[in-house]
Amino acid sequence: MKIALKLAWRNLTGAGLRTWLNVLVLSFSFVVIIWLKGIMTGWDHQAKTDMTQWEIGGGQYWHESYDPYDPFTLAGSHAKLPSQLENAMKAGDLTGLLLTQGAIFPEGRMMSVVIKGLDPGQSILKLPSRKLGTTASAIPAIIGNMMAKHSKLKAGDYVTLRWRNANGTFDATDVLITDIFSSNVPAVDAGQIYIPLATLQEVMLLPDEISLIVLRDKTDGWNEIPGWKYKSKAELTKQVDEMIKTKSAGQTVLYFILLLLAMLAIFDTQVLSIFRRQKEIGTYVALGYTKQQVVGLFTVEGSMHAVLAALLSAAYGLPFLAWQAKAGWTMPVDTSEFGMAIAQTLYPVYSAGLVIGTVLTVTITTAIVSYLPARKIARMNPTDALRGKLQ
Repeated sequence: MKIALKLAWRNLTGAGLRTWLNVLVLSFSFVVIIWLKGIMTGWDHQAKTDMTQWEIGGGQYWHESYDPYDPFTLAGSHAKLPSQLENAMKAGDLTGLLLTQGAIFPEGRMMSVVIKGLDPGQSILKLPSRKLGTTASAIPAIIGNMMAKHSKLKAGDYVTLRWRNANGTFDATDVLITDIFSSNVPAVDAGQIYIPLATLQEVMLLPDEISLIVLRDKTDGWNEIPGWKYKSKAELTKQVDEMIKTKSAGQTVLYFILLLLAMLAIFDTQVLSIFRRQKEIGTYVALGYTKQQVVGLFTVEGSMHAVLAALLSAAYGLPFLAWQAKAGWTMPVDTSEFGMAIAQTLYPVYSAGLVIGTVLTVTITTAIVSYLPARKIARMNPTDALRGKLQ
C-alpha cells in the first residue's frame, strides 16, 4: 500500500496542470456543499429559536375550538384558565392570551386585524409587553414593524380600534401605539395588534377568559386537559422542519451537478491515463504486480484527487466558512414579506457531522469513479500492454 501511495503521488504530480484543475473543481464542490448545508442548518436553528422566543415558548395549550388558520373560530375559542394550571400561572411558568377579530382605521382606511390580549407582566415571550403597562389617555397597544409598515403607523400615533364583544355588539375606542417591535416571526407581526389582557377581557365581556396558553421553555411534563389541546414545541415547529427538508431536497440537484462535473473530469482523466500508460501498466505486470494490484494503484491515484481537494478546500474554505459564520449571509430582499420565520441575515452552522459526512461522501464517490475505468486493466494482456496495444 505504501508503494502504491508513492507511485500515485508521483503520477499525480507528474500530470501537472491537469491534476490541479481536477483538484480545484473538486475542492470547490467541498466548500459549496458544506456552505449551503450550513446555511440550511443555521436557518433551521434560527427559525426555531425565534419562534420559541417570540411565539410558541416551550409549548402551548389551545382552546379546543381554536384554529389559527380559521379566524372565524376566534369568537368561540375562549375559556377560563384550567384549575390544574393555576399554580403554574402564579409561578410564572405560563401566560395566557385572548384573541379576537377586529379592525383598525388608520388614515380613514379599514384594516382587519387580530387583537391579542397580552399580560404586561409576562416574561415568557420576547414581545415588549411592558410597554402595555404604561398609563395614557387611551388604551396602550404595540405592533410589529411589518404591521407598522402596512398601516403607516408609528409610535405615539392614535388609531381607532373596533371589535365585537361576547354579546355580538360592535364597540370601538382609540388606542395609543406605545411601541413598535422588530421580529423575524411574521406570525406575531402581520395583522396583529396587542393590548393589555385585562383590558381586552373587560371590553369583550369575558372576565378571566383566554384563548391559548403559552408555556415557559424550561417546563415539561404537561398533560392533556379537557377542553384544551396540548401542542408540544416539536409539533409547533414541524412546519419549519418540513420547509427545510423541501429546500434541502432542491439543493441536492445543485450538489449533484457539482459532483457530476468533478467526477466527469476525474473519469476522463483516468480513461486518458490508462490509454496513454499502457506500457507502464504492462511493466508493472511483468515486474510481478497482479492485475488487481494495478487496478488498485489507479484507483488510489484517482482517490487521491479527493484527498488533495480536501486539503486545498481547507486552505481557502476554512477562512471563508469562518467568516460566513461570523458575518452571515444577508438576504438580497426584504425577508419580512416571505411569510415565514427567516432573519434578514442568516448565520451558517457547521457541525462535525456535516463536514465529515461531506468529505466521506465525496471521497467515496471519487474512489468509485476512479475504479470504474481502472477495471479495464484487468482485461489487458501484459504482452500487448508492453507493446502499447489494448486487448
